[in-house]
Amino acid sequence: MNDKLTVKEAQLKLEYYCSYQDRCHQEVVQKCYDLGMNSDEVDAIVVHLLQNNFLNEERFARSFARGKHRIKLWGKIRIVNELKQRHVSAPIIKLALTEISESAYHETLDKVAEKQWESIRETNVQKKKKKFCDFLLRKGWESNFVYEKLKEFERSSTGSD
Repeated sequence: MNDKLTVKEAQLKLEYYCSYQDRCHQEVVQKCYDLGMNSDEVDAIVVHLLQNNFLNEERFARSFARGKHRIKLWGKIRIVNELKQRHVSAPIIKLALTEISESAYHETLDKVAEKQWESIRETNVQKKKKKFCDFLLRKGWESNFVYEKLKEFERSSTGSD
């Protein structure tokens, strides 16, 4: 028995897949191939999803940026890199970053940096500084902000120790 999905069946599955959570084009195309569709069928399904607003790259990028910043506490560099990996275009990435206000961005950095600095139980000051910077840089925070935070903590620790 041939259990290959029809285009209509695959389309319905992908409508659900896209309505459950915003997706980027790359994820949808991959899902189509996983369902056994050929490239013509994939093109037809993607066009259908776009026309019916199940698939919207800008909406995906905006919610991705908001969510990763708010929930995973990522900086802009990590968000941009992750969106590029998903083949989102530069203009859409730029729009997505507008979802994060400058004040919220710096507030988040303050909170993340403070929590991380307090949580590092390293007695060697150089190692503590390295762990602190590595963590924030891995999270995608800009190096100038990271080093500025480090200086703040150094100033406050020399004043209180």
